[in-house]
This record gives sequence, C-alpha cells and structure tokens, in this order.
Amino acid sequence: MEPGQPREAREPGPGAETAAVPRWEEAKTFYDSLSSKKKPKSPKPQNAVTIAVSSRALFRMDEEQRIYTEQGVEEYVRYQLEHENEPFSPGPAFPFVKALEAVNKRLRELYPDSEDIFDIVLMTNNHAQVGVRLINSINHYDLFIERFCMTGGNSPICYLKAYHTNLYLSADADKVREAIDEGIAAATIFSPSRDVVVSQSQLRVAFDGDAVLFSDESERIVKAHGLDRFFEHEKAHENKPLAQGPLKGFLEALGRLQKKFYSKGLRLECPIRTYLVTARSAASSGARALKTLRSWGLETDEALFLAGAPKGPLLEKIRPHIFFDDQMFHVAGAQEMGTVAAHVPYGVAQNPRRAAAAKQSLGAQ
Repeated sequence: MEPGQPREAREPGPGAETAAVPRWEEAKTFYDSLSSKKKPKSPKPQNAVTIAVSSRALFRMDEEQRIYTEQGVEEYVRYQLEHENEPFSPGPAFPFVKALEAVNKRLRELYPDSEDIFDIVLMTNNHAQVGVRLINSINHYDLFIERFCMTGGNSPICYLKAYHTNLYLSADADKVREAIDEGIAAATIFSPSRDVVVSQSQLRVAFDGDAVLFSDESERIVKAHGLDRFFEHEKAHENKPLAQGPLKGFLEALGRLQKKFYSKGLRLECPIRTYLVTARSAASSGARALKTLRSWGLETDEALFLAGAPKGPLLEKIRPHIFFDDQMFHVAGAQEMGTVAAHVPYGVAQNPRRAAAAKQSLGAQ
C-alpha cells in the first residue's frame, strides 16, 4: 500500500470477514424477533369461517345509542369524536370473539399455512368518522379484527355475501331479519342480566334444534295441532331427515374446524365444543333430531333433551359463549341465568299470521 493511501481503501485485515458474519446473524435474529411479533395475516374470506359482528354487539354503546335516538346523527358523531380515545366497554359478543381468537391461535400453531380459521369482520352502519374510536377500542383489547365495513347510515346487509359471511351477529333485530331473509345465518344478540365467567380456552356454542339447526316443520305441527300430533308426526317420520335451518351451515363450519384438531389426536383437548339444547323429549321425538344430524354428517358434542323444562339452568352449567334459540322466552330465560343468548328470527313462531296460515293449511292434510 502506498504511503498516504486513504484508510477506507486499504484491504481488510485478517479476521474482518469472519467478524462480519456474527454481525449479520445478529441483525437477522433481531429482524426475525420483530417479525414474530407482527399480527398474523388475514385469511382470504372465501377460505375462512367469517363471523360478521356489529359494533353494538361487540361493544356496549348504550349512551351513544341514546344520543343518536334523542339528538340525531350529527350530535352522535360529535360525541364519538370527542370521546374517540376512550375505549368502549365489552358488549355481549365480546367473550365469543375472544374465544374465536383463542381457537385461531391453536389452529395457527397446528396448521401455520392454512387459512381455514375464523375471520372476524366488524359490520356496522356507523359513519367513517366513528371508525377511529372503534379502531382504538379494538387495539385497546388487542383484538385481531382487520376488516371493517362502515356504511354511513345505510344497511350493511348487502355486503354480507361479499364477505362470505357464515354468521352475522347484531343488536338490531330488523337487520337480523333482513339477513335471514337473504339466506344468511344471523341472530340478534342480547346481554345477560348478570356476568358469568366463561372458558378462556374452549369455544362453547349451544344451539336449539327446531327453527335453528333444523327447519320449522315440527314447530308448525305443534302450532297447528298440539303436542300429541307432533309426537305422532315425529315417530312416523323418524327416519326422514328434517330440512336444514338457518344455522345448520354454521354448525357445519364448526364441525370442519373440530376435525382439524381430531386429525392431530386432540379430540379430548379440542378447543371447540358444541351443544344441542332442545325442548324435545328424547324418547318421543329425540331420535329424529339425532338422525337428522347424522344424515348431514354432523354431530354435537352433547345433546340435552329437556322435554319442555326451562333451558336456563342447564345453560348455566354449560356456560356457553353464545346460545341460539328461535323462541324469545328461552332467550329471556337464558339471560336471567347469565348466558349470552341470541334470537334467531326464523320459522312460523315469528309471525302470528304465518302461524294461523300454517294451522289452516295443515288442517286440510
């Protein structure tokens, strides 16, 4: 090297190359540690089990709803902007959503490349200005909800099919009926009258049978001719599967995810558990319900036939994250015992005029 040659132009000394390797490996390790803390990538909607949840189902917005009703949309938006750094309190669907995320964590550990997981969409007719408070609330509770649909006062129901929605939960009964009429599994969710601790590691979902998992065929018999005729009808049609009800597809999706755990030898440790909780009696009408599920290639982990007894006390023991029923008195009974219950507005029991028409048509048979 010539005297006076700049230092940076000199050839590297012995060991310089080997010294660079640890520095590179150290940098890569640091980068990988940052990457591992990133939130997982959202699945494609068509590959996932999509749960659409309204903002008033996920969070408690009683005061905000009062302002909207009494003072109008402009005051409502102003209030939300003024309080956008205050997170909402958890609403009735909150524990259910947290349980979905717990299942997703297990699925990602077992199937890191699979998109067959739950995908949660916040579906609301709120204005976009309210979005910041919703985002802040979601981040406050560390929820993984990346997809928002904010329709600015218009009904969000038209977007449900575009999101490949498997279940829609809302506090707005009119929107739920609209979704049901569009052939989408939906329910109006209600807060329990008291708080009950639910599982943090296992998603528990309880279903009524008729007009929820199954069609309302049998309920039409009861409405038209009473229980005796219903028992006769069920016995005569024991081996004829009932038609599907509005939530059959959701149970099917849960069963598909359960099988992913079963295939790994985790049947007893499965983080999803399903329940059939029905007013049917086992001896006189239970067989048809179970055979219908079997014909669909489905099952529930537990089947409880109550023969008309109240459902609330049994649900208190199960402690599901959500219970679906088409009868409001069963929903109210579940609420009283601390269960988050959801009303499925489907079937003849929802409309007195429809029930009268069914009675007249069945009387002619």
